[in-house]
Amino acid sequence: MTDKSANTMWGGRFAAGPDAIMEAINASIGFDQRMASQDIAGSRAHAAMLGATSILSNKDVEAIREGLLTVLSEIEGGTFEFSTALEDIHMNVEARLKEVIGEPAGRLHTGRSRNDQVATDFKLWVRDQLDAAEGALLSLINALLEQAEAGADWVMPGFTHLQTAQPVTWGHHMMAYVEMFGRDLSRVRDARARMNESPLGAAALAGTSFPIDRYMTAQELGFDRPAANSLDAVSDRDFALEFLGLASICAMHLSRFAEELVIWSSAQFRFVTLSDRFSTGSSIMPQKKNPDAAELIRAKVGRIFGANTGLMMVMKGLPLTYSKDMQEDKEQVFDAADNWMLALAAMDGMVRDMTANRASLAAAAGSGFSTATDLADWLVRVLGLPFRDAHHITGSLVALAEAEGCDLPDLTLEQMKTAHADITNDVFDVLGVENSVASRTSYGGTAPVQVRAQVARWKEILS
Repeated sequence: MTDKSANTMWGGRFAAGPDAIMEAINASIGFDQRMASQDIAGSRAHAAMLGATSILSNKDVEAIREGLLTVLSEIEGGTFEFSTALEDIHMNVEARLKEVIGEPAGRLHTGRSRNDQVATDFKLWVRDQLDAAEGALLSLINALLEQAEAGADWVMPGFTHLQTAQPVTWGHHMMAYVEMFGRDLSRVRDARARMNESPLGAAALAGTSFPIDRYMTAQELGFDRPAANSLDAVSDRDFALEFLGLASICAMHLSRFAEELVIWSSAQFRFVTLSDRFSTGSSIMPQKKNPDAAELIRAKVGRIFGANTGLMMVMKGLPLTYSKDMQEDKEQVFDAADNWMLALAAMDGMVRDMTANRASLAAAAGSGFSTATDLADWLVRVLGLPFRDAHHITGSLVALAEAEGCDLPDLTLEQMKTAHADITNDVFDVLGVENSVASRTSYGGTAPVQVRAQVARWKEILS
């Protein structure tokens, strides 16, 4: 039998009808309770300012500020009962405050609105995440620097198109990721500086007629200044979008590195050994050691990209100022932040634990005619040939080596001379991978001396 009391449009999911539907779609307490500490910090700062400007009595201010600490301790202790009927973290806190201190709680909301309150809470939460990301990136960069310094002169193949290109050093490859994550660190710091303006006191959208001191609350909450336009202050979510944007770029870098670790740890490459802490076994194949942490990092980028796109779509059509659509800004930011921080921590752990297999790296570095460019450069530098001619000669020698089933350094001088009569025995000095990498001394090159210089430069930057 169909329950005729249930709403026929929405089905049986909401037995109480449209009121329950509205409560469910309108409430955000299920996720915005994560901003409880930021909400209480903002309210304590607001109350202190109301006292300093004589809008509230010192007695009321003291009761409010102490009462808010009681509420915070209940939340942190897990004894606070959140109510969906009270919609959000702001109303939940205020209702409990009234139960704790009584009538003065009703004065806390003087000179502000939930619009500037939520903008402030969210900014504080995102700012905390940026601070956490800065710490995580610094740790990861330092882990990479340790790897780079240890392997500054370990040769390995460099790749283009995932084909052997020229030999490089392990340290140089690690330093490439230092540069990537260094840019991520720069973006985190830039975003934090740009978003550090306080919306508090912008009220609903137009400011307030109460003689509030927005500079005081901004300073109390660690902002550089109050936001200069009340309309923009309550409707701005650029800080959240920028957070998702920079998290997306960083997650892409993490994914690229994760992909290399998956490839490098395979039986076909054996470039690295990942620790058991970041690997799993197979339920059926006892020989398997799977790089699951790297694969999961590689997958996390999809969720973070998705959050970035999702919030862009929420914001793209909103007229000034606040619209309820903006309640949809938090869940995706929370999810992206959680997954980004987890991916950073996992990559940090893998980099610190992984072992580069120097012998496998060196063996691969000399394969695939990786020193062909060194041969061409020698022909230009020593014989004075135009590079295009040198390129053609080198190509013919690669074809000869391929036909002989050997690598370039294994050809005899007589075989070399079939491509150009003026080639001398000195050519073999540049065909070894050790000599090849040592010769790449241009700034930013792979030579061990350059790698060590870049490690030192980054240590100075980070100090």
